[in-house]
Amino acid sequence: QVMLAESGGGWVQAGGSLELACEFSGRAFTDYAMGWLRQVPGKEREFVSHIDWSGRYEYYADSVKGRFTISRDNANNRMSLQMNGLKPEDTALYFCAAGVDHGLGPQTQYTSWGQGTQVTVSS
Repeated sequence: QVMLAESGGGWVQAGGSLELACEFSGRAFTDYAMGWLRQVPGKEREFVSHIDWSGRYEYYADSVKGRFTISRDNANNRMSLQMNGLKPEDTALYFCAAGVDHGLGPQTQYTSWGQGTQVTVSS
């Protein structure tokens, strides 16, 4: 059973930076593609970023492209999201997700989720 635990959320002023981390356990990390998604109350969860098992292929939502960078450390079963140039509209609960990597990129079916970490950006 895959277990995911996010950390690194918090409060920041617009233009600031935060780094989110996701610790993975329970299965072989390199079997899994990983993603970040976010949700605000009353809205559907939205895709933010995805990384394949090897770390070679990264995908981003248009709204975060050029500001956010996803990465993974396969030696330590860890994934990160560096968020720069934060905007108030980035305020959300951010979730780490994992799905067996079948080469589908962001179409990967995520089957495991973390509890989420709150990011709040003030104007």
